[in-house]
Amino acid sequence: MELLKANNIKITPQRLAIVRLMDEYGHISVREIFEKIKENFPSLSLATVYKNINAMMENRFINELKIVGQENKYELVKERHSHLICRRCGHIEDVKIDTSKLEESVPAETGFAVEESSVQFFGLCRACQSKK
Repeated sequence: MELLKANNIKITPQRLAIVRLMDEYGHISVREIFEKIKENFPSLSLATVYKNINAMMENRFINELKIVGQENKYELVKERHSHLICRRCGHIEDVKIDTSKLEESVPAETGFAVEESSVQFFGLCRACQSKK
């Protein structure tokens, strides 16, 4: 609830439920959110979940994580980080890596004005590596 207040987002039971799910799961899709909260909110539509997600993204309260071959995932905004993504099971893990030198070198070398960046690493998580 404090996160919603701090970001000037109207507090509703549905938004609280969405925030709790993001806090619990870390990275979650709209479909997963809808499936998990519809039993507590039977009249809730998928469109309402999208509307709430979009409102939170507009306020920079949550981030959208686009991954080729997977549904978009959403996460609460936190300190800058990159993502480790397992190609086999789809597990996503946060990893803190300093990308500041990379972000500084792009404008210096290309003249491109970087506004934001996202770094993703793809491979096999520890669990999938042990299943070989």
